[in-house]
Amino acid sequence: MIAFVSGPVAALAPTTAVIEVGGIGMAVQCTPHTLAGLRVGKEARLATSLVVREDSLTLYGFADDDERQVFELLQTASGVGPRLAQAMLATHSPDALRLAVSTGDEKALTAVSGIGKKGAQKLLLELKDRLGEPVGAHTGRQGVGAPVTSGWRDQLQAALIGLGYASREADEAVNAVAPQAEAAVAEGAAPPVPQLLRAALQTLNRAR
Repeated sequence: MIAFVSGPVAALAPTTAVIEVGGIGMAVQCTPHTLAGLRVGKEARLATSLVVREDSLTLYGFADDDERQVFELLQTASGVGPRLAQAMLATHSPDALRLAVSTGDEKALTAVSGIGKKGAQKLLLELKDRLGEPVGAHTGRQGVGAPVTSGWRDQLQAALIGLGYASREADEAVNAVAPQAEAAVAEGAAPPVPQLLRAALQTLNRAR
């Protein structure tokens, strides 16, 4: 198992970071939150989980060991693969997921793209004794364990700047997708940050 990768960031994309390790570029799948903390040319250390399939080897990267552990625990539930587990962590922090499961918060899980009402009910049952209790405060994503919901603007802007866009361009793109985020909040769901990032990139590409 590859427990972590460490080295300069060689490239960033909407869902991937390339970390140079011993002269080799390691492509690592990351959430927007993790990508937002990376800068091309700067040193980075990502906790990783290697997912082996018959036709592929995919490395998933995380800001810390706790995020990786939750990623792996989520996949012990039936029907949860690495992509859905990553989508859950793109929507909620590890502690927010622990809190949702421990309190039976069905709405928090249905806020994740790909999880419906029945799926959320099933996950709550299966994960109840696996994730454990929240370990941090729930006051903001910058602190341990806050929902991603509260800081979607900062997270999105940081991800765009990390991808090489100027602050002004990032601001304009965030404002352009704000109605989508606000619509999700109005429906009681968390803003879908990965989808918002893709939409923001599309507006930037059209502008150029």
